[in-house]
Amino acid sequence: MHIAELFILAVALSMDAFAVAVCKGLALRQMRWRSAALVGLWFGGFQGLMPLIGWFLGSQFAESIRVVDHWIAFVLLSIIGGNMVREALGGGEDKEESDSLGVRVMLAMAVATSIDALAVGVTFAFLYVPILPAVTFIGVTTFFLSMLGVKIGNMFGTRYKARAELTGGIILILLGVKILLEHLGILVF
Repeated sequence: MHIAELFILAVALSMDAFAVAVCKGLALRQMRWRSAALVGLWFGGFQGLMPLIGWFLGSQFAESIRVVDHWIAFVLLSIIGGNMVREALGGGEDKEESDSLGVRVMLAMAVATSIDALAVGVTFAFLYVPILPAVTFIGVTTFFLSMLGVKIGNMFGTRYKARAELTGGIILILLGVKILLEHLGILVF
């Protein structure tokens, strides 16, 4: 996986966290960078941790299913992306919009926004992606985008939440298609 692909993947995975961070920013009465950094740490930390867990799990059985690994990556990324698109178009559940930054609320949100990253971590095992640089890059990208989301939410409200989720979902679906086409020899980059 090239750095450009990893960047696109990191941004796409960050879109759920970005959208929730926008809602957090909207709910905060006063924007403080300390609050934005806390949101970024929760979301970035879990976006980095979950693919690592997924990679570990995927590594346990990657060799035995190498023949269909590209199909698994395609299906997982398509499902994740499809769910993000569905949520963006109004079919998903509403995200918590409270101004609480307590452990219970933030833990639930961080886990909820990073479940897709767990599945991506499984695909990393199939694609033999160097895991530590990848998860660090994803975590740092999510950290900064989440901080930006809090600031934007505090300034503009939820106007861009659906667009961010829709864009992230489409990108994940396209990455899945690209992996499949490359493995089948139809697309070479």
